[in-house]
This record gives sequence, structure tokens and C-alpha cells, in this order.
Amino acid sequence: MLADVVCKAVKAGSRVRKLSDGEGLQLWVQPNGRRFWRLAYRYAGKQKVLALGQYPTVSLADAREARYLARKLLAAGVDPSQDRRNRKAAQAASTPFGDIADEFIALQEKNNRAEVTIKKTTWLLDMAKSTLGHRPISEIRPAEVLEVLKKVEARGCFETARRMRSTIGGVFRLAVATDRARHDPTQTLRGALANPKVTSHAAITDAEGFGSLLRAVDGFDGQPTTVAALKLMALLFPRPGELRFAEQHEFDLKEKVWTIPAHRTKLRREHKMPLPRQAVKILEDLISIQAKGKYLFASIRTAEKPISENTLNAALRRLGYAQNEATSHGFRASASTLLNESGKWHPDAIERQLAHVEKNAVRRVYARGEHWDERVAMLQWWADHLDVLRSGDKVVQLRVAV
Repeated sequence: MLADVVCKAVKAGSRVRKLSDGEGLQLWVQPNGRRFWRLAYRYAGKQKVLALGQYPTVSLADAREARYLARKLLAAGVDPSQDRRNRKAAQAASTPFGDIADEFIALQEKNNRAEVTIKKTTWLLDMAKSTLGHRPISEIRPAEVLEVLKKVEARGCFETARRMRSTIGGVFRLAVATDRARHDPTQTLRGALANPKVTSHAAITDAEGFGSLLRAVDGFDGQPTTVAALKLMALLFPRPGELRFAEQHEFDLKEKVWTIPAHRTKLRREHKMPLPRQAVKILEDLISIQAKGKYLFASIRTAEKPISENTLNAALRRLGYAQNEATSHGFRASASTLLNESGKWHPDAIERQLAHVEKNAVRRVYARGEHWDERVAMLQWWADHLDVLRSGDKVVQLRVAV
């Protein structure tokens, strides 16, 4: 029989020391001094060991009580180790969907997903939690998930329903990985939802029309940050969210480089963008009038928030362009179309500037280059070309082979 004073005073050795309290209960003293309770027993003719916790968190009295309960199970023909596994599995299986959904969101934050992505994920899961939140995740059937998705689909939100299915699937995959569910029911729902109608972002893709847009932007009487943002969208054609959330320290005006951090890009990869001299001038002017704050394109209400998602599109509406004529995202299509039609630049350089991923997996392996030098030249040519389009002069394009 052990005494508490012995458990506290025993010295560690070069190997694990095992002190017996009788009936299989042992205190294992590790070479590093840590002490653990173990219960040695036989079941179905095999020698087994059950971990009972660390001393002194688990006291001598607690360990003896655990030994008593384990021996009662053995007397009833039950393996204490299997009984523990069964109880853990039952407890895990009863975890509500809502709890694991919260864990999934926390994991996205830990993985530095973009703020806008986390907000959308939270929004989608909140809709699902209103019905599934209280349900034990291991008991949720595919039909229950489909019922939630069909309610969203019934409102005409087909793309939202598809995104929700994918997001709910992420929650279930986390549950499977942590042994709290056996399968992901959303996998059986492939093809069960209507396909959303794919619509492209409206864009002006003819040179003359784009020149008219540039002149309209020059004459816009809106906020300086909005005007600057529209001009930079035309010059650099980033994704609108990448520009809206831009911070001053990302721009190296001396080296003429804008470094967009990985957490704010669609592909979660840092993206460097060359700055033509026209863009540098716009940024210098904007920085000179900006109040101190986190964002370069700050909201007029507070310098601690960027301009809203609808600010640029609303400005285009004020300039007289309907939603089906021009959008802030459409600047990317305009630049892509006109640059490709010029025939002056390699398509890979244009795609890299757009931060697109090569769809052909084999070709992607061999197309990892940044095409930096060509992109520097291309962006300066593009900026100069926009000056010509803005002036309304006729431009004769000679297509060259690439």
C-alpha cells in the first residue's frame, strides 16, 4: 500500500519507476519526474493497462476509487478500456452541430482567412444553426440538411444554397476528423440543388467606351478616396476587396511595388503588383490628404474602416452607368480584354497580373514564374495607353505575335 507522502517524495530514476498500491494500481514515475497513475489488469486472457491520470491532479484516493470502479466492470465482464472508449464516443456523438460550427469558424480565424470570408461563413452557418444548431451532429441525416438548403433555394438564392452546402460540409468534415461524426451527409447531396445562373460582372471591353468611362471618372465630384480608388482600379485592376482594405505600408512608392498580403488575396498567396508612375502619383496625392488611420481608402465616417463594398459601384451608378453596363469588378475584365487584344503581352503575364490560377494542373507546374519584368513594362504601357484613351484620340493597334 502506498502513502501520499511516498508518492510525493519518490525520486525519479534513469528509467520509469513503478510503485504498486496493490490490485494492479501503480504509480509510474517518469525520468523527468512526472508521475502517472496506471491500472494493470487482465481481460480475455490479455494483459492491459488503463491510464487513470497524473498525480497529484488525480490524488491517491481518486486513483483508488477509479481502481474500484474498474474492477467492478471487470467483475461484470466489461473491459474498462473499451467502456471508456464507448463513453467518450457517446459524449462526442452528442455534440451539437452549433458547437462544432463555432469551432469551424474559430479554425478559419486561426488560419488567417480573410475577414470578409469569415463574415460570410458565419452568416451562412448562422442560417443553418437556426434549424440544426441544437441537433447532435452524429444524428443529422442528409434529408435534414437538404431541408435547410431548400428553404434558402426557395427564396431564389441558388448560389447561396450551394455555398451553404459546402460550408456545412466543412463543419461535418471537422467533426469526422475529431471523431464526433462518422460521415459528411452533404456529400450525398451533390446534384440535389438547382444550378445557379452564372452571370459575369458587367464590364466595358471596347477601347472607345472605356475611354469615356475614364473621362467620367476624372470629372466625378465624389470623395477623393472614391475617385482615387476608381482610377487605381482602372490602372491596376485588382480585386475590389484587395484595394478597399489596402493599408499605406503595403505600398513602396520608391520601388514602385504594391504588396498585397496573402490573407487578403483570393488564392491566399502574397501578390506583388508593379506600380506605373501614374499610380504612384495618385497614391502620393491620396496619402498627403489622408487622416491617420488603418486603411488608405478610409470611410468618411471613420478612418478605422475602409470604404464600403458598394461605394465604388454606387459611384459608377452616379456617373450614369447601369448595373448591367459597368461594375468595379468589371475593370478586371476590361483590362484583360484590351491587354489581350493588343497582342503585345504574353497571356501568362496578363493572367499573373490578374492573380489568376492556371486551370490546367500540368501547365501550372511549369508556369510558376512571376513574369515580373514583363508585368512592369506592361503596367506602364497600360497606364500610358489609358492616357491616350482618356484623351479620346484614335488608337491604331497592330497585333503582334507572341
